[in-house]
Amino acid sequence: MQTRLITTFLMFFLCTSISHAAEYSLTIQPILSEKKTVEAYQSLADYLSSQTGQTITLVTHRNFTFYWSKMRHQREGFDIVLDAAHFTDYRVKKQGYTVLAKLPDTVSFSIVTHEDNFVMDAEELTSKRIATMPSPSLGAMRLEELYPNPMRVPLYVYERSTKKAVESVLSGKVDAAIIPTRLASTYEGLNTVETTDPVPHMAISTSPKVPADVTEKIRQALLTADTNPEGQKMLAAINAVKFVPAENADYDGYTDLLEGVFGY
Repeated sequence: MQTRLITTFLMFFLCTSISHAAEYSLTIQPILSEKKTVEAYQSLADYLSSQTGQTITLVTHRNFTFYWSKMRHQREGFDIVLDAAHFTDYRVKKQGYTVLAKLPDTVSFSIVTHEDNFVMDAEELTSKRIATMPSPSLGAMRLEELYPNPMRVPLYVYERSTKKAVESVLSGKVDAAIIPTRLASTYEGLNTVETTDPVPHMAISTSPKVPADVTEKIRQALLTADTNPEGQKMLAAINAVKFVPAENADYDGYTDLLEGVFGY
């Protein structure tokens, strides 16, 4: 009897320890270099770890091509994801993810040129060099929407970051670039040609592999981040004011932007 009780206690202790030691990944879409992603978002992983009692590890990806491949094949590293609207809806529809919260407001993209290269219409850039982050980034998807005729398209020049795209415009390496609209006004010497329709800002979603109680803790940690010092420090690091409530329906339909992309 005593041996059985000891065995039962040890099994309970082991299971409890395993539960408390659970580890989950946090992936950020690769809009920054891997180094810059760590600098900006390690604080988010640390904050969620402390608030949930779980070990949440930041995962980075070198570019959107590699990122899209890993996402499609449901490889490790996508337990918790901060991502753009089209990828968020894709994982909801195809992989059963749950949207927890989002950054406030919306995101649009603008085609910009050097102020000395005053272009008034996107059609004028047919056969011209336009810098963008690699497909299937949201900027690249929006750019392709503007040029549906395969006989009248720009020459896409893929850059690793928005900063590189803007530098290419200002240096004359390319004729134009497509960048987030909110960033266009922060650079001098740019002319805005056209702005796309807005989409919901980036959202955090969780994989079905993440238990419901952990998912709820993550949700609450995000939605209350602006009310506590640790959360406020994290928000400042990722250049955000707060997270706001969001659900799957807020992103419904945006996966359609991926139609025609290899592997979709």
